[in-house]
Amino acid sequence: MSNPELPQLPVGFRVAGHACGIKSDPTRLDLALFASDRPCAAAGVFTQNRVVGAPVQVSRERLPSAEIRGVVINSGNANACTGERGLEDARAMTAAVAGQLECNARSILVCSTGVIGHFLPMEKITAGLPEACKRLADSGEEFERSGRAMMTTDTFPKLIGGQIELEGGRIALSGVCKGAAMIAPNMATMLAVMMTDAVLSPEQAQQMVSRAVDRSFNSISVDGHTSTSDTVFLLANGASGVTVSDETAFQAALDDACRELAQMIIRDAEGAEHFVTIDVTGLPDDRQAHRIAKVVAESMLVKTAITGNDPNWGRIVSAAGYAGLPFDEADVTLAINGTTIYEHGVPLEYPEETVSQSMARGEVHIDLTIGTGPGKSRFWTSDLTSEYVRLNSEYTT
Repeated sequence: MSNPELPQLPVGFRVAGHACGIKSDPTRLDLALFASDRPCAAAGVFTQNRVVGAPVQVSRERLPSAEIRGVVINSGNANACTGERGLEDARAMTAAVAGQLECNARSILVCSTGVIGHFLPMEKITAGLPEACKRLADSGEEFERSGRAMMTTDTFPKLIGGQIELEGGRIALSGVCKGAAMIAPNMATMLAVMMTDAVLSPEQAQQMVSRAVDRSFNSISVDGHTSTSDTVFLLANGASGVTVSDETAFQAALDDACRELAQMIIRDAEGAEHFVTIDVTGLPDDRQAHRIAKVVAESMLVKTAITGNDPNWGRIVSAAGYAGLPFDEADVTLAINGTTIYEHGVPLEYPEETVSQSMARGEVHIDLTIGTGPGKSRFWTSDLTSEYVRLNSEYTT
């Protein structure tokens, strides 16, 4: 019996997590499968990096589609910067899964995550895929294993699932993602698979997943590094028979699910000790607010100040100032954890020790108002610690 405390899968989906020996520890899970018993309407959003992994190239050319049956993901090796052989290996992975599921290879999508610039150990993957397919199940436990199989430096699997009431009836939506560093998606390294048993067209799926990503995975940053592998898939197999006629309700649920998964990435950021929420308001439009929020989130000086629980507001204001957007300094107001410390371009007297102590609890809320316009953006980031430096300085050696 499946553990009721674990997220459950939508009707018609099965998943698996398997260890085939890609990672240095051969017992660690490194191969994840997501399969539907019927064709899915599917869409994806991919990294905007000019250097992309072979799996991104293969999956991108197959979407959107009405014929997707599954996704195969390996961790421990990004299959990026691997030339024609990398493309051949990515296609071979999809063909091997398709053989097990008895479908066309183009009906399988593929992702890889891990170290860049190494060829995949295809003999291990080829041997492991049939075993992984034998594990396919619809249990919460196997769902958790699939999340673990996607992990690189993550410390926990990131899963979500729930029921949604639509006009035509009840549907299910579940998702899984991975990511802890090389995170600055501009659809970092982050991967996500969202699954639903609702009836969607490929066009609906593309529109909805693109919008959800902008409000979630594209609104987080750990280190400002957009990876070669970023991918978010949405698969809808229609097994519930419920057509999404009320797109507003489904979009809200998808936004919420993606946002919660994105926040899990920030809470699991490598070496992080602080979870940081940045709200920017008052700009002429949301795009400009998002740009400033992202610049503040990725400032090394802002991040290190947060590490030291230092309300060094000058770093925040000056970061906004080099975002490349015109505004009047007299229109800037800044609050940290509810305490206003800079108002309309003028510094205020404030209890520094009290604000510092509030930051030390690990949750930091930066509220930056620039003008009186309707533009707004919420962004999430982490601090920058010596542990982050250690982990990333030793990543390949």
